[in-house]
Amino acid sequence: MDWDPDFLARSPMFEPLRAHAPGFGADWPGVAGLQRLLDARDPPARNAGGLPLRLVLPARRTGAPEDRYEARVFLRGELEVRERNWHDLFNVLVWLVFPRAKAALNARHYLEAKSQTAPNRGPAQDALTLLDEGGVIVVSSDVDLLELLRAFRWKDLFWRRRVEVRSRMRFLLFGHALYEKALAPFTGITARGILLPAPARLLEAQSAELPATLDALMESWIADPAALSGTRDLAPVPVLGVPGWCADNEREEYYDNTEYFRVGRRA
Repeated sequence: MDWDPDFLARSPMFEPLRAHAPGFGADWPGVAGLQRLLDARDPPARNAGGLPLRLVLPARRTGAPEDRYEARVFLRGELEVRERNWHDLFNVLVWLVFPRAKAALNARHYLEAKSQTAPNRGPAQDALTLLDEGGVIVVSSDVDLLELLRAFRWKDLFWRRRVEVRSRMRFLLFGHALYEKALAPFTGITARGILLPAPARLLEAQSAELPATLDALMESWIADPAALSGTRDLAPVPVLGVPGWCADNEREEYYDNTEYFRVGRRA
């Protein structure tokens, strides 16, 4: 997709990014410009070891374990970024909004890879990647709404409890691949959610305050070795069902599409 300097205004799905990302110019922001965004952040984005995040252009792989993508972030604070690339741009913007969670995720990635003995990645690594690429944070002051989501009761949640969803739930995109899909959303986009109960006062916080609080909660959760043991620790969320995120979901029959709003796991 061509560059669009007004992409953050396209959809409410981009709301978490707006507080940290300024207006963009007529052309793609370069690595130097994105680095200035990171440097200006207060507090700055750092890796799990406390090193400031430094954007670098992709380099030829040497095959050495310390030169792998996650290892470079963990060991040296180097985040590879391709220029004129939506996927990598959104990755940088998510680091701006959720730096503590991203650092914890990178640390888990690195430690899981370091301890890997089998030729294929383990279930924890699959879950970490799924969260990093396609995660959504779902926070609610009503545990019954979270239970409806866990139970795949999409019409009950998004249509019959629509008013409560608007007032008692928040959905914040986390995965950078998910943000990329939000540029041109299509029925079928499904995120993987972390479900967090929270007091009502947290949901009433200003838009810049809520991500910061959730960032700290996510950091603690991701850092727990018992968390993200497999992909089933993440709840499927058909995000275009969220009220206000899709014009078509203003009609009740939109939620009758069982190819998108699936009935759930059988076991």
